[in-house]
Amino acid sequence: MASETITLGGGCFWCLEAVYELVDGVLAVESGYSNGHVPRPTYEQVCNGDTGHAEVVRVTFDPERISLREVLEIFFTIHDPTTRNRQGNDVGPQYRSGIYTHGEEQAAVAREVLAEVNAASGGRVVTELMPEASYSRAEDYHQHYFANHPGQGYCAFVVAPKVEKFRKTFRERVRAA
Repeated sequence: MASETITLGGGCFWCLEAVYELVDGVLAVESGYSNGHVPRPTYEQVCNGDTGHAEVVRVTFDPERISLREVLEIFFTIHDPTTRNRQGNDVGPQYRSGIYTHGEEQAAVAREVLAEVNAASGGRVVTELMPEASYSRAEDYHQHYFANHPGQGYCAFVVAPKVEKFRKTFRERVRAA
């Protein structure tokens, strides 16, 4: 079975991770940091906003079960691609909207989807599109965060509504329990 990986930044990685862990056809989700200039940054360093890194998730999926286009359609539904360096109350360059590709074929699909979303939003999309660079995995306690801490304040009030929006909007894409 061939798999494909794309790296996405859309605010706090806990939100994206929580959604993609429920997507049928997604094989693995890993929270991390990408496209910055500090080698192997810590969460605290990234939170300071001066490492250049975005909080991201690496989404590994089976392209025979879900297309990259569908992965990106979910991405653009669960975050706001029109706010620069911000998602809700999370503010800073580490929360920027970004698609970080793993090859030119992915970049071509991402450009197409990005152009469609940008046209639909009246040209307000600020999502950056670049090859993934200088990726590092986030600390263990960030992995599967929502699944492990659903009652934590941020999870209950920020992550859970995004998960619910995904469940309602993409019912046919929710992984069977």
